[in-house]
Amino acid sequence: MSDVNDLLKKAVVETENIFNGEKFLLKDLFKGYEWNRISRSDRLLLGTLFLNYINTSEKNITAIEKTSSGQQQYRMNK
Repeated sequence: MSDVNDLLKKAVVETENIFNGEKFLLKDLFKGYEWNRISRSDRLLLGTLFLNYINTSEKNITAIEKTSSGQQQYRMNK
């Protein structure tokens, strides 16, 4: 499986395909089988890194509420 930093870069690139106003989860940026192949510990780390990235970058992405299962939701604000 890929290094977590490589996964973060892939997720950031994939955000370009999200429409304005659209809500998404980090796992939505990966194909189902790709996400399932990432270990749970790496998914947690990736989630932390992605949240930190969007909070410190110029990306027009906002962290919004968490889902009932505790997953962070995001909104694209292009």
